[in-house]
Amino acid sequence: MTADLPRPPLAGLRVIDMATVVAGPGCARYLADFGADVIKVERPDGGDTTRAMGWRDPADDVTFWWKLEGRGKRSIVLDLKTDEGRDTLHRLIDTADVVIENFRPGKLEALGFDPVELIARNPKLVITRVSGFGQDGPYAQRPGFATLAEAMSGFASINGEPDGAPLLPPIALTDEVAALVAAFAAMVAVHSGVGQTVEVNLLESMFQLMGPLFSVYAATGELPVRLGSGIAYSVPRSTYRTADDKWVAISTSAESVAQRVMNLVGAAGDPRFATFAGRIEHRDEVDQVVGDWIAERSLAQVLAAFEAAEAAAAPIYSMADIADDPHFLSRGSVVDVGGTPMQGLVARLSATPGRLGRPAPGLGADTDEILAELDDR
Repeated sequence: MTADLPRPPLAGLRVIDMATVVAGPGCARYLADFGADVIKVERPDGGDTTRAMGWRDPADDVTFWWKLEGRGKRSIVLDLKTDEGRDTLHRLIDTADVVIENFRPGKLEALGFDPVELIARNPKLVITRVSGFGQDGPYAQRPGFATLAEAMSGFASINGEPDGAPLLPPIALTDEVAALVAAFAAMVAVHSGVGQTVEVNLLESMFQLMGPLFSVYAATGELPVRLGSGIAYSVPRSTYRTADDKWVAISTSAESVAQRVMNLVGAAGDPRFATFAGRIEHRDEVDQVVGDWIAERSLAQVLAAFEAAEAAAAPIYSMADIADDPHFLSRGSVVDVGGTPMQGLVARLSATPGRLGRPAPGLGADTDEILAELDDR
C-alpha cells in the first residue's frame, strides 16, 4: 500500500464468499470494494454461476456478470463433497470475520457447517445468510429466485400500464437490492462485535421498497393501481414524448415545484390543478395538458424551460447516453477495472475511500496462495 493512499476502511476484514449468482456475491463485492479480503470459494465444475451467465466480453470470452461480481476477490476452488475440501473450508472460516452463503435453508448444515458450531470455533464470526424467503416459514424451501420476490412483494402488481399486465423489472432488481441489504446488515453485525448469524432474504428486501403501501392498505383497505410511469401521491409524474421524438421524465412531488410546472404549461389558473388532491383527482387531464405542452417542444427546449422554472425534469437515458454524460464522467461513476468499464464505488468516504483495482480472478487463480497462507498460520 503506497504512502499517499489511506488504508481502506475494511482492510483487515476477511470475508469468505460461498454464495453464487448475484445477491450473495454482490454483498461480498461491496465489502471488497472497501478493502475487505474476500476469498471466493468456488466449486471445481465451472465455479460461480455468473461465470457462464449472460453477455461475454469478446476480448477474452469472460462474462460481464462475472467481471462485475468477481472484482476485488480472490478465488479458491474447493470440492465440498470431499473431506479435504470441507476441512480446508473449516480452516478458512476459522480465519474469517464474515461468511456469506446463499444455499437453500438447511444445506449449509447438511454440508457440516452448522452456524452454531462455526461461531463456537470462531466467536467473532458473522454468518450472513441470503435466501429467497428466509431460513424458516412456510416458504423457506421454495427456490430463491428474484422473480418470485418481485411477484410476491407487491412490486409487480403496481408496475405496468393501467390496462396492461403486471410487469417484472428488466434488471436483476431484487438481487441488487438484497446485495446492498446484506452488506449493510453484515457490517452492522461486525460492528456489534458479537459473533452471530445475519438473515437477509429476497422477498423481504423487496417488500421494504414498497414504502407505506401496506400501511395504507391495513388502515384504509385501499390497494394501489398500476399507473404506468405515474405515482399515486403526486401528479404530474410521468414520462412524456418530445417534438423531436425523445423522452423526458418529470416529477412534482413538492407542491412548490408542482405550481411552477402548472404555471410553465399554462395551467396555473385552473382550480382543478391547484392542490395535490385536485391534481390526483384529475390525473388524466393534468397529464394531457403537460403532455401536449411537451409534445410541441424539443427535448432541449423542455429541459431548458424546466431548468429556468426550477422544476424537475430529466432526459430518459440509455447506456449510450450515460457513456457520454459529463456528470457521470466527472464523478467517476464509471470506472475501468482490468480493461472493462463498469459502475464505480456505491458510496464515497472522504477520509478512507474504497478503491477498485483487482479484476475478477480466473477460476481458482488464488488457490495456491490462499492454501499457503493457511499453512503459515
